[in-house]
Amino acid sequence: MNLIAKINTTGMLFLSLITTAFAHSDISQTSQVSTKEPDGVLFKNVQIFDGKSNKLTAPMNVLVRGNKIQSISRSPIQTTNDTIVIEANQKVLMPGLIDAHWHAMMAAMPVSKLLTSEVADFNFSAAAEANNTLMRGFTSVRDMSGPTFSLKRAIDSNIINGPRIWPSGAMISQTGGHGDFRMTYEIPSSSASHSRGEQIGGGVIADGPSEVTKRVREQLMLGATQIKLAAGGGVSSQYDPIDVAQYSEEEFRAAVNAAENWGTYVSVHAYTPRAIQAALKGGVKVIEHAQLIDEPTIKMMAQKNAWLSSQAFLDNEYSNPQQGEARVKQIEVQKGTDNAFKLAKKYKLKVAWGTDILFDPKMAKNQGAILATMTHWYTAPEVLKMATSTNAELLALSGPRNPYPGKLGVVEEGALADLLLVNGNPIENINLVSNPETNFVVIMKDGVIYKNTVAK
Repeated sequence: MNLIAKINTTGMLFLSLITTAFAHSDISQTSQVSTKEPDGVLFKNVQIFDGKSNKLTAPMNVLVRGNKIQSISRSPIQTTNDTIVIEANQKVLMPGLIDAHWHAMMAAMPVSKLLTSEVADFNFSAAAEANNTLMRGFTSVRDMSGPTFSLKRAIDSNIINGPRIWPSGAMISQTGGHGDFRMTYEIPSSSASHSRGEQIGGGVIADGPSEVTKRVREQLMLGATQIKLAAGGGVSSQYDPIDVAQYSEEEFRAAVNAAENWGTYVSVHAYTPRAIQAALKGGVKVIEHAQLIDEPTIKMMAQKNAWLSSQAFLDNEYSNPQQGEARVKQIEVQKGTDNAFKLAKKYKLKVAWGTDILFDPKMAKNQGAILATMTHWYTAPEVLKMATSTNAELLALSGPRNPYPGKLGVVEEGALADLLLVNGNPIENINLVSNPETNFVVIMKDGVIYKNTVAK
């Protein structure tokens, strides 16, 4: 059985298992959806952070019908007996949060279990974490490598609860690159079957333009909304130094051509100027990380209108310290974070935000708190806009591969109804997002209420 067939078989098994198990689990009980179809949801007397402004609106009424925001008005809005009415008492209504660099299959499972457990084990773990992600107020995630296709289908089919997912599929890497997850005893590749990482769909190896083209097409066939390549060394990867540039301009161009033929784009993992510049010359539109970037490379990104999708990698309580040589690389990246964001602001780059949490269920709980640390470089309104309307613009780069057509990341008439009702003003106190259990009193995705703790 070839690799793609294995991945698809795994996905079908996951859907079958998940349907049975979650019918009897606590996770399926999180949604407070009525068995009777309501005639919309009315949020009465809300102040609105619309995802674009620096301040809140005056008190408004917002009517959701179906999966979209139908009306926003200062005047009373007519309802029926079947309309769900939420008396907000001037709480803040804002767009659902978006994490632009998430790993839905790997965020909450320790790497030791990921490498040794049955595939079904980490599928169930990912399903539980998907529900947790939604309950933290993250209604959309851009998944930046991992076998998330079946998880996405299960969420979209209302089998389990979770955020909207824009999957990248397996990260494509050169031999010995950041996405080559083989152990040394599995080399040469001709002497061993696919590595564990390849078998589960976490990464795939491709060398040369023709192989890169083939692997990109495979991920698109599986359902990728954008493509991720490894353009340079990483922190957690054991065998590739962080200073190494990976892939040639021709190989990047092959990936870009294959992705653009499907109407979407390529994003790359890269920290250093050399890796970033090679990717940009090959037509790549989005750079992930870039903490070790320099000013000439930032200028190049600005000239090419490239996006920076970066993370607040700081040496703080959310840093998840690595061990050994990985810790040395991690400290180097952390030291570069401040400079990278300052340069991005100086040259007015389009900056998306994400967490890049891996292999740590405790750290995954801090998703909102990590967002709040972005105030080291940006104002609270700027951070909130980044995690809503700006990240939504990045999601829309997937063009016809976008699985959720419609406007996200904003509160306006006609937009998709992914909404949070906040007990407090996050523009004045962004730390409210750090405690979603208490402060997010309503969580809505696609017009459906998944949490409602507003007093009746």
